Amino acid sequence: MLASILEMVTLSSKEVMLLSLAAFAAGLIRGFAGFGLSAVVMASAATFVPPVSLIPVCFLLEAMASMVMFRGGLKDADMRIVWGLAIGSIVGSPVGFYATTSIDPDTSKVVALTLVTSLSILQLLKFRSKFLATNSGLYVSGLLAGVATGLASIGGMVVALYVLSTDAEPKRMRASLVMFLFVGMFSSTVYLLSYQMLTPTALYRALLFAPPLFLGLLMGTTLFRPNLQHLYKRVCLAFLIGLCLIGLGRQLL
Repeated sequence: MLASILEMVTLSSKEVMLLSLAAFAAGLIRGFAGFGLSAVVMASAATFVPPVSLIPVCFLLEAMASMVMFRGGLKDADMRIVWGLAIGSIVGSPVGFYATTSIDPDTSKVVALTLVTSLSILQLLKFRSKFLATNSGLYVSGLLAGVATGLASIGGMVVALYVLSTDAEPKRMRASLVMFLFVGMFSSTVYLLSYQMLTPTALYRALLFAPPLFLGLLMGTTLFRPNLQHLYKRVCLAFLIGLCLIGLGRQLL
């Protein structure tokens, strides 16, 4: 039974265990902050699974999480921001998908981990930009999020930087991120299918890691408390940075 499952997902038992832990941690962060699922999976697994293979798995896990969190997101999100970011992302995604399917796998690992690290540090330092608060900043942020989604499935991190610049209340910020990821999964489906990245193996992997993901989502949603969010976010970002630095160290050495 176990051997058959491992054969279907083309992973070793150790890799399955590590990815299950990553899916749980990713669900925990996604359930609380509204983003970060793909970033955690990428940061955790990009050293032993090529990012080009992780992207469709992250997409399917994000889709599952979006379905679970849709109701709460729709109720509290700023949909003007959501649609602006989504339009920019649709334009930018093909660039990222082309890059991630064209460059060397080892190079894409370094790029993916470096992107996650850089974006996490910017958020940890509470990066703000007046340009991001403009309409042009809205669409440019969406464009960059699309590129990041195609390249390393971490568009949510770019969008989080934009949402932070609006100084929205935690509940609205989280809901807007949830809805952006929900809307984005439809365009991502088209791009992933056109690049033939949505394979049976990716589906099997997503189904295998769905249970720990859902457990993490449940716990993360339960922990969501606006008065504690700034503390929890710092912990999550520090966790991401630590994972990335470890991954970059292993890859470069």
